[in-house]
Amino acid sequence: MASERLHLILLVIFNHLISLLSQQEEAGFVYNGFGQAETDFHLDGAAKILFPDGLLQLTNASSQQMGHAFFKKPFKFDSFDRKLSFSTHFVCALVPKPGADGGHGIAFVVSSSIDFTQADPTQYLGVFNISTNGSPSSQLLAIELDTVESAEFDDIDKNHVGIDINSLNSVESASASYFSDTKGKNQSIKLLSGDPLQVWVDYEGTLLNVTVAPLSIQKPNHPLLSRSINLTEIFLDRTLFFGFSASTGSLVSYQYILGWSFSRNRMLLQRLDFSKLPQIPHPRAKKKQTSPLLIALLVLIALIMLAVLGGVYLYRRKKYAEVREAWEKEYGPHRFSYKSLYKATKGFDKDGRLGKGGFGEVYRGNLPRVGDIAVKRVCHDAKQGMKQFVAEVVTMGSLKHRNLVPLLGYCRRKGELLLVYEYMCNGSLDQYLFHRKNPALSWPQRLVILKDIASALSYLHTGANQVVLHRDIKASNVMLDSNFNGRLGDFGMARFEDYGDSLPATAAVGTMGYMAPELTTMKTCTRTDVYAFGAFMLEVSCGRRPLDPKISAEKRHLIKWVCDCWRRDSLVDAIDRRLGGKYSAEEAEIVLKLGLLCTNMVAESRPTMEQVVQYIYWNLPLPNFSPESPGIGVSAPSTLAPSTSPPSRNSIFVTHTITYRDGR
Repeated sequence: MASERLHLILLVIFNHLISLLSQQEEAGFVYNGFGQAETDFHLDGAAKILFPDGLLQLTNASSQQMGHAFFKKPFKFDSFDRKLSFSTHFVCALVPKPGADGGHGIAFVVSSSIDFTQADPTQYLGVFNISTNGSPSSQLLAIELDTVESAEFDDIDKNHVGIDINSLNSVESASASYFSDTKGKNQSIKLLSGDPLQVWVDYEGTLLNVTVAPLSIQKPNHPLLSRSINLTEIFLDRTLFFGFSASTGSLVSYQYILGWSFSRNRMLLQRLDFSKLPQIPHPRAKKKQTSPLLIALLVLIALIMLAVLGGVYLYRRKKYAEVREAWEKEYGPHRFSYKSLYKATKGFDKDGRLGKGGFGEVYRGNLPRVGDIAVKRVCHDAKQGMKQFVAEVVTMGSLKHRNLVPLLGYCRRKGELLLVYEYMCNGSLDQYLFHRKNPALSWPQRLVILKDIASALSYLHTGANQVVLHRDIKASNVMLDSNFNGRLGDFGMARFEDYGDSLPATAAVGTMGYMAPELTTMKTCTRTDVYAFGAFMLEVSCGRRPLDPKISAEKRHLIKWVCDCWRRDSLVDAIDRRLGGKYSAEEAEIVLKLGLLCTNMVAESRPTMEQVVQYIYWNLPLPNFSPESPGIGVSAPSTLAPSTSPPSRNSIFVTHTITYRDGR
């Protein structure tokens, strides 16, 4: 009996060892391509192995199809196994069809059956249909790589990984990404990129981990999905098939499996050899033959574009067109292009306009390597003498004095003449004398400005190579630099017909109140500039214009009123009240008397500008004269003032008039 019992025990042990060895053989496999594995797999639908590389293709670019590839031998977990476990690692690729949005994705499937004939080739990934989705009888676990966001399955986006149990409504899902050990955070992955993608699925005990990563990345330390699942409750017969499923429906793409490793023991999982994996084919869009109608349409569009570009070119050429003549070559360095001035002033934008008068408009601009400028646009329709005029402008540009606004150059364009000056940041003097929004200038500031303009006029009359007459000296033509120094500029009353001819007696030019009375009977000369400077001195000191029709007749003529104050022994009563009494009475009296002396009705009794400079700098005492002296305090009759009508169409308003010392 004992021997029979021992024999029976040995027989049971032997059978169990045979069973263990059989299970050990079926414990795992590895495929680096599927060229030699066709007999190991159950393929149906569109699934096939592409030779000679051995690439496993689940679907192609046809619609309404599905493909399955399952390892033929089932894995059984009998009653001796206390724990159901497995690990797998595969490389897949989801390749979009050129011009298409992409298919539904693929799924790694664990199933109790490989019969999926009832599945729909639609969004169900080839494993369910509308009736089996959600049914416990399906006995199916799927790891989906989904590239479509379906509201029916509560998908989170169109690029996610999910864990499905008997349904495509994932129990756990996340956007496709992997944990970067170097950056310490998740990095996103595009599933439908056409590039190889690694997937790891590890199940041990009741914990299921899913990890994804690009081909160049080692398995990350942290899985993308982790879920506690008891598979023994899902697969009651403990017989499992492992494989892949995919479908296209109306959305198509190519789905490939490049390599697959599987083991029932995670420690025994064999590595994939990436060097042996097959290459992924990337389809190219078919070249469509261009129809003759399309070619004709493209040619027509090209011709229209050429016409438009030609029109734009001609418009821009006309827009920036200038008047250039051969004789201007010698003045080249003094000439600016119209295009550069147009850009410098932002197209003569009205927001950059500094002033407007009968001569034209002035705009602020900025030129590279020059800086801020003021551009005066002067309209003209002159037919003769332009050569002499440009020569004169260039001559004015050569005048160098610290109290003159530098004339940088000019430009001629059609009916316009553009004069370019250095920009004066504090604007014109009249803004501080007559506009309450600006602070009143102090007496020392006013005295400095008077000295500056006197020096500038003395230079024009005697310091330059030829006598220059300004002919329109007034507060609005005096500019202030950053230090409130006076700069004589912004002229504009020199009238031009046949340039170089003497101006006729009726050609009196200037501004009412500043014009010497002899202008209607005599030629302009330096004494007429002295008269205007005298009126300017009174204007600056008193804060009033030489002629103001808005006030009472007693004070209307500034020259007469200042002289009346002198007769009453209260000369300083004429000083600007905005000064608040903060001025030197002695200096104020000298300035007012000098202003009256310069505005003497008798031209020969006026001092020269050289003498005026000596007086205003206190280098010479004023000559003896009184309010009763001949010609003192007599205003020029308003009837002698020039007409305020606009200039004739043959006139050019420019910046300077030059009178040669020999009388020419």
